[in-house]
Order: sequence, then C-alpha cells, then structure tokens
Amino acid sequence: MPGENAAFYIGRVPIHGRLILAPIDGYGDSPFRLLCRQFGSAMSYIAFISARELLQDHHLLRKGLQFDPRERPVAIQLYDNDIDRLRQAALRLQSLRPDMIDINMGCSTRRVSRRGAGAGLLRDTQKIATLIADLSATLDVPVTAKIRLGWDDHHRNYLDVAKIIEENNGALIAVHGRTRQQGFKGEADWDAIAEIKAALSIPVIGNGDVRSPEDIRRFFTHTACDAVMIGRAAIGNPWIFQRRHRQEVSMQELSTVIYAHYEGMINEYGEKLGLLRFRKHLCRYLNFAPHTDQIRKALLTAENHTTFLELLVRAGLTRPLKADSQFYFKRLGQAN
Repeated sequence: MPGENAAFYIGRVPIHGRLILAPIDGYGDSPFRLLCRQFGSAMSYIAFISARELLQDHHLLRKGLQFDPRERPVAIQLYDNDIDRLRQAALRLQSLRPDMIDINMGCSTRRVSRRGAGAGLLRDTQKIATLIADLSATLDVPVTAKIRLGWDDHHRNYLDVAKIIEENNGALIAVHGRTRQQGFKGEADWDAIAEIKAALSIPVIGNGDVRSPEDIRRFFTHTACDAVMIGRAAIGNPWIFQRRHRQEVSMQELSTVIYAHYEGMINEYGEKLGLLRFRKHLCRYLNFAPHTDQIRKALLTAENHTTFLELLVRAGLTRPLKADSQFYFKRLGQAN
C-alpha cells in the first residue's frame, strides 16, 4: 500500500522518511533534488516560484518547474504578496500535478520581504488567514507553508502564525528557527520550533543548524518534529540524508557522485550551461577532496566540458564506470 509505514502524512500524501531537502533557491534544481532523493530525502520542493512571473508565463520559469516522477512527493513553492495572484498561480501549477502547493513565508531577502512577500507576510496575520483558507478551499492538493519565527526579535509571532495556518486548513508547517532580521546569522531557536510542534496537530518540519548526524539526533530529541529540513548542509553533501559523516566518504564514492551529478546537470541544461551551474556545487564537493589551489581554481573557472573532465582527473577524481555513475539516478535510497 502507498501509505504503508509512512512516517507522517501531508493531507493524504504519505511521507516515507524524516529527512527532507529544503527548498534552496539557486541550488535546488531537478538534478540536485533527484540526487538527494536517491540518498534518502523523503520529498522534493521546487523552490521559490514567483506568482507574478508564473502568470506572465516566463520562459525560464517553465524550465524550472520540471520535475522527475521519482522525486515524488513534490511540493511547488510560491511567493507573492497578493492573494489573487497566488490563487491564480496555484491553480495554474495544479496542472503540473504536484503533490502539494507550499507558500513561502520565510524568504528574508530585502527585495522580497520588504514588499510584503516571503517573510513579509508574517507582519499581516489576517492576510495569512485569508490566503491559506482561500487556497485550501480552491485547490485539490494540500496547502502548506514555510515560515520563520517572525519579522524581528520584537515581533516573534510564530505561534500565532502557526495556529492561524492550522485553523485555516493548512496541511503542514515548515519552520526555520530564525527571524527575518537574522537571515542566516546567529543560532536557530530549536525551543521555538518545539513550541510550535507541541501546539499543533498538523505535521511540523523544523529547519535550522542541522549539519551532521549528531545534529539530526539532537534535533529530533529536542523538538519532537515530524521531520527535519536540511538546506545548506546538503550542498556538496547528499550523504547527510544517509546520516553519514562527510569525512567517511571515500574518494571513489565522491568521484562517482560528482560525475553522476555533473552528468545530470549536462542532461538538464546542455554542456555549457550545465557546467557553469555545476561549478557552485563542485566548490562544496571539493571541501574534502585533496587538490592543489591551482587545480581548484582551474576547476571552478573551467568553461569547456573536455577541459573540465581532464581537470577532474588531475584532481584525483577518476571517472567511474558508467553503471556506477548512473546508480544514483536509477535507484531510490532507503527511507530515513
């Protein structure tokens, strides 16, 4: 049965696992999401889609909405400050058959939050209530939300926001344990996340400062959340979804994953753009690989596919057998 041994449900959607790749703008494209899914991430988020741009049918946006069926369950995350635009965009997204629609109430960047979108929504609880109620009544899929603890330290209204989302038929809340003002500075407040979990009956996913297998264990003990969402710590380190230490990964396995990920990027974007977009991932993969500064710089500035492959070999990252490289894009990992 599809729901057998599910860790929890989002509406009627079973989630088989408790570790989830966070929606990461600029990194969380289909090849990376799928790779993390194979390592054990329990679902995928297509991150940070502008309702305004979606309704304008922007060409690049259509490309970014593609997902592999093996990524399911899939949430598509929308942001805007206008309820009508969000409703229209969500209805359009439904045609892509995502498993849920997520509303971003956590983006802390000034260009988004200052105009009332992302974390800016946290300053208008009545709008949140109207928005979640409207979407929940309109859509055929569950409506979820990702929030922060509040606008700043003087306006930490996370509990009110969480209860409003639940009361208006939101199916799940993911919460990053910092305020909008903090951005990613300071420490995530796990106590506040635990407070939200204790107050709600819908599932709660926590996010913030989970970087290692030990952090995962401590987080669940501390918060009792249904799942933990891992973002920056997963870049260059999909092994975290297997609860493995990055230092334990052999050079052979590192090489296999680098080539597999790169191949996925080439297939998605073509050689030139795939290489350019992969380099920021490679920068993180190389943190634990032996190489000279000269080779590292050459790899991270390479613009030619053939030259890039030669540099990988010079860096000690030998190309694996084709079957080994394809493993990560053919077989799902174990539930976490």
